[in-house]
Amino acid sequence: MTLTIYLLAFVGGFVIMSLELLGGRVLAPYFGSSIYVWGSIITVFMLSLSLGYLFGGRLSLREPSLKRFGTIFVAAAVFLYPLVYFSEALMIWIFQMVEDPRYGSLLASGVLFIVPTIILGMISPYSVSLLVESAHEAGQVAGKLYFVSTMGSALGTLATSFYFVLWFEINTILTLLTAALLAMAAVSVLVHKFGDFE
Repeated sequence: MTLTIYLLAFVGGFVIMSLELLGGRVLAPYFGSSIYVWGSIITVFMLSLSLGYLFGGRLSLREPSLKRFGTIFVAAAVFLYPLVYFSEALMIWIFQMVEDPRYGSLLASGVLFIVPTIILGMISPYSVSLLVESAHEAGQVAGKLYFVSTMGSALGTLATSFYFVLWFEINTILTLLTAALLAMAAVSVLVHKFGDFE
């Protein structure tokens, strides 16, 4: 089960940073790519992740299992994929209401990304709860897990900024991220049922 959890945490970190970078591309046609826009995106993601960490920690107290862990990935996919169809319409609606790039980008970032990012933020604390077997090893386990998750974030940043945005349209990348989340949900269920692939 350990290898599976690390894999899930890695992919979760990858998706978070990939989505954050895509946020800049989604907002740019309407609000530009100034420091205001990136400040709004980063703020929304940081606040959303902090809430995700809180909710994920609480959820992990209720008989944590790989099967239930998989539902977090399904939920993230369910709230991420609609961006493919509705992000442009939402951006137009928000831009017509608030043209100021500071507050408009902040509102747009919140509307588009807060829910999926909160759910993605639940992955790390839930992973820790599944891995920790005693209080004595909690720090070491958390350290390894956040190392793996952050490595996933670093790879997601490079892959998205160096390659994905050059190879694919934004909606295609969002679809691929959704598919990755659903694949991890399937892995969770299969390993829960049949055992790890270590």
